[in-house]
This record gives sequence, structure tokens and C-alpha cells, in this order.
Amino acid sequence: MTQRGAGPAGVAAGDLGTDSATGRRVLASAVLGSGMAQLDGTIVTVALPRIGSDLNVPLSDLQWTLNAYMLTLAGLILLGGGLGDRYGRRRVFVWGVVWFTIASLLCGMAPSGTALIGARALQGVGGALLTPGSLALIQSSFRPEERAKAVGLWSGLGGVAIALGPFLGGWLVDGPGWRWIFFINVPFAVVVLVLTRRVPESRDWEASGRFDIAGAALAAVGLGGVTYALIGRFWPAAVGGVAVSVAFVWWERRTPRPMLPLGVFRSRLFTTTNLVTLCLYAAIGGAFFLLPTQLQNGLGYDALQAGVATLPMTLLLTALSGPAGALAQRIGPRVPMTLGPLVAACGLALLHRVHPGGSYVKDVLPAVVVLGLGLSLFVAPLTATVLASLPVRRAGVASGVNNAAARVAQLFAVAALPLAVGLSTDQYRNASAVDTAFGKAVLICAGLMVVGGLVSLVTVPGKLTPAAEGESVPTPECTRHCAIGSPPLEPGGDRREQRREQRRDGSGPDAGPGRAGT
Repeated sequence: MTQRGAGPAGVAAGDLGTDSATGRRVLASAVLGSGMAQLDGTIVTVALPRIGSDLNVPLSDLQWTLNAYMLTLAGLILLGGGLGDRYGRRRVFVWGVVWFTIASLLCGMAPSGTALIGARALQGVGGALLTPGSLALIQSSFRPEERAKAVGLWSGLGGVAIALGPFLGGWLVDGPGWRWIFFINVPFAVVVLVLTRRVPESRDWEASGRFDIAGAALAAVGLGGVTYALIGRFWPAAVGGVAVSVAFVWWERRTPRPMLPLGVFRSRLFTTTNLVTLCLYAAIGGAFFLLPTQLQNGLGYDALQAGVATLPMTLLLTALSGPAGALAQRIGPRVPMTLGPLVAACGLALLHRVHPGGSYVKDVLPAVVVLGLGLSLFVAPLTATVLASLPVRRAGVASGVNNAAARVAQLFAVAALPLAVGLSTDQYRNASAVDTAFGKAVLICAGLMVVGGLVSLVTVPGKLTPAAEGESVPTPECTRHCAIGSPPLEPGGDRREQRREQRRDGSGPDAGPGRAGT
């Protein structure tokens, strides 16, 4: 169960509406904070050609500029969610904003490719703290009937940050220079820190014990080994990465306080929604990695023109993500989560027509419009579905796992796609080589979108019922106390007796609004 706390305004977490002043403040801080991390995931892509030229680095270094960030983010995001559930979601969110901002300054001052890659890895640590915290703040702060709307607004505005990245990045690269794509995070961070001062605190009252540091290390090393193998074409690293990943699963099954409670995957909806996330975000990550390079190196656009080219997606995400979330609440998530990826697949397939000498109006614009329509349809319903698949007290775990799935998908897409389409590390400045590779890549990404849509059609329910707060999601170690999970039974204890005791003191899952523990 989520422990309810009050903010400076005296409003308890879990009682907010989206139309209240405190609710708007929670939304603004969560959107701006997570937007910093999401923006940095895309703003860098449009600057890659200029970074490569300025620092004189090969394609592999540019891949690592993206993947060093996603590697630490994906490897530690579950730990970040657990820290928020334990120590307070607002508090850990603020930690993440500060860490992310300091790392951004280091990125902007990097004198070499190696220094930039190292700073980007540090940036990912900050992102792992603030990204799950932003969504968990929303899930734990708003009334149940307001959550779908709040998540829709968060998803839509967060999607705007993803799509706005190339536009803002292009303007900064052509203006003050590529280093300002990192310095721009400082004013955003100041605004977020001011807003969060009046956000109510919340935490998981059951979370206690040591954190799974070994699990986090195994996850990061396993992902890093596979990523290094794909980028460096060094296949022994893949064997090592897979072996460490297997060790990670073994460890999570054995440790009494796992970073990833494997029992959550007994929820069929949670598992299949994360599978859909892997497909869809791999497609997004791969397409947005190569599109700016195709526009700049292939079509001769400058960085700003390459950013403006994707502006229709920003406008569509702004206008339609909120209504799409509301629609999914009325009719269920199956239709938008099926139709959205299929429409997005059509947009990616249309990008196959983008070649050197092509027309923006005839070739680029139709593709980005259709792609934007598809993204607008599925982003909010996907997020709301994965959150509703577990009880609210597991908001940190649900958010962390889903964000990790998205980042892992993007990580492997950026690492594997150049290899899959035959783009070598020295060819990314060659317009002909980039054009050939891009044409193959967008078709692969379209195929991933189709797979995600079909999985949604088969597995996502027509009507979404949020998981009950009192539901138990068992783990193989259910009699031990996990970092995030149900409290242990005393030897010979009775679960029903424990719940009756919790109801008597107002701390259990059945506690009413006026009786929840603080």
C-alpha cells in the first residue's frame, strides 16, 4: 500500500484531482522532470553528426554517446523505483533532478568522445532516479478516477518532449553549438525544483530492508556486454553478457530482497504489456537514431531543418495524446494499442520513400504525420495499462520495469540496427551508404510496430480493471520480506489475521481515506 503524506499545502497524496492547484503542480513537476530525461534521449540524435565532426569520432563512439546513457538508465531504473518507494517518491525524484543536472554540465564541457561517453553514463544514473519517480508521483498522488486522465496528460506531454528533441536540438546545434543541448537542462531543473517544494510526499509503507545492489550491477554488466558485442562486433562479449544476464535472473530468484520481484510477471497483463513496450520502443529508438542522419547527410538539411522536419509529430502528440488516454479509459486499451502501432508502422514504411533529392512535402511530411498519429494513439494507453496491471503500492516497480523495457529496447535498437542494415562505423558520413541503410532500417522498425500491435490485439483486454490494492503478487521467496513486496508472515501466522490487525490500526490495504498511515 502507498503511504500517504501531506505536502506543504496539507493535501494528502492520493486525494488530488487534475483540476486542483496542487494536482497541476504535481503534473507540471513530473512532466518537466521526466521530460528532461526523455528530451535528452532524443535531442542528442540530431546533434550526432556535428558531435562526430567536432570531436572527430567514428560511428561507434556516437552509438555509445546514446547507449552509455540508456545503459545506466536501463540497468538502474528499477533500483531508482525502489528507492522512491522506500525513501519517498518526491525526495528521490529531487535527487535525480540534481544528479542529472550536474551530469549534464559535465556533458557540455566534455573535451573528447571518451569524456562525453562517461558523462552520459552519469547522466543515465540521474535519469534512473527521476524517471520512475515522476510516474510514481502521479500514480500515488491522484484519486483513482483521475489517474487515467493524469497519466494521459503526462504521457502526451512526455511524448512532446521526445518529439521536440530534434527540433530544439537542431536550433541549438546551429546556434550556440551542440554543447548547449546539455546546458539547456539547467533552467529546466531550477523550475522543477521550485515546483516540487509543494508536492505531497508518498512512499510504500511495506518497503524495508537492504537494496539489491548486486542485482543492479549484474543487470548493467549483462546489458553492457551484449551492447558492446553489437557495436564492436566482438562476439565473446555477447556470450559473457548473456551469461551475466542469466546470473541476474538466478540472483533475483534467490535473494530475499530482489530489485526485480519476478513474481510481478505472474500478472499476464503486466508481462504482455512490457513485451509490447519492447517492440514499440525498439522501433522508435531505431528510427529516431537514423532519421536525423539521413536528413542531414543524405538530404543536405542543416540541424535546424532536420529538427523542424519532425515538428508535425510534436503538434499531433500535443493535441491527441490526452484525448487518446481518455478514449482508452472509455472503450478500453485494446483498440488504441492495436491501431496505434499499425498506423505508426505505415508512417515508418512511408519513410522508405525519403531519398536524397526528395521533396519534404511529398516524401517526408506524409510519413511524419502518419507516424505522429500512430504514436499519439498508443503512448498514453500503453502507460496506463502497465500501471493498472499491478496494485498502486507497486507503482514504483511497475513504472521502473516499463521504463527499463523501453530503454533496453532503444539500447539494443541503436546497437543492432547499423549492424543489421550493413552500416559500418566509417560510413555514416557517406550519403549513399546512409540512404541504403536507412531504407532497410525503417522497414525493420515498421515490422516491429506491426508485431507490437498484433500482440496487443491478442493479449490486451477490451476493458481495463485496475489491480486491487489488496492483491498479492507472489514471488518465489514470498515468505521473505522483499525490498518491494508483501510483509512476511510470522512463523505460524495467518494472513487474514494480519489484515484484520492492519484494518484496526488504519494501516492496511483496506484503510479508508481518513485512516491511512502517514
